[in-house]
Amino acid sequence: MNSERKTNIVLQHLEAFVSLLFPNLCLGCGGVITAQEQVLCVICENSLPKTNFHNEKENVVFKRLYGRIPIENATPLFYFDKGNTVQHLMHQLKYRGKKEIGTYLGKMVGADLLTVEDYKNINAVIPVPLHERKFRIRGYNQSDYFALGIAEAMKINALTNIIKRIEYTETQTGKNRFERWENVKNAFIVEQPDAIKGLHVLLVDDVVTTGATLEACAQHLLNIEDVKVSIATIAFAH
Repeated sequence: MNSERKTNIVLQHLEAFVSLLFPNLCLGCGGVITAQEQVLCVICENSLPKTNFHNEKENVVFKRLYGRIPIENATPLFYFDKGNTVQHLMHQLKYRGKKEIGTYLGKMVGADLLTVEDYKNINAVIPVPLHERKFRIRGYNQSDYFALGIAEAMKINALTNIIKRIEYTETQTGKNRFERWENVKNAFIVEQPDAIKGLHVLLVDDVVTTGATLEACAQHLLNIEDVKVSIATIAFAH
């Protein structure tokens, strides 16, 4: 037995021992997951409430936003309801540092979008930014990781420094559509407009409710020469 093979066998045994002491857990149900599973067990992943809106051009989210901004497409991956697994995952992604959830779900979205002709000409992914004060508190922007997962799956660039949030706004929770719009309408600027001239960009965020934040970001992007905007989110709070 050569030394390389011996080393591989030792590593395999070591990994097995470590997994016994510190097993990988499903971030959906908390159960132990196998080496072939990542982030979620097969049961949790298959039970997530997918919208499949990417296959439906004029879905409810597209119609809600298209009436206010001329977007190309819009799709959320899942339905968001209080107490469901999607809410549990979103909480861990946003507040417990589980960034891998964003990347994992981004890859799922990217794989879905590649099956639909309307999304195949997208050139780059742009996440909705956090204000720098909130970024310092949290330490990361959850939408960045969602964007990175999509970009990896679609083999395009994730541009995380195109839009900047210049106003620290109140939480949108509890506000109606008009109040949400008033809260964010002047909150963003595009810092590098030349970098996206003529591109079809995918603007992404974690959850779409009324769409006010996405609308505010998209309006700035659409002011740039020959830019087209499509939208994708992890979830839709319907």
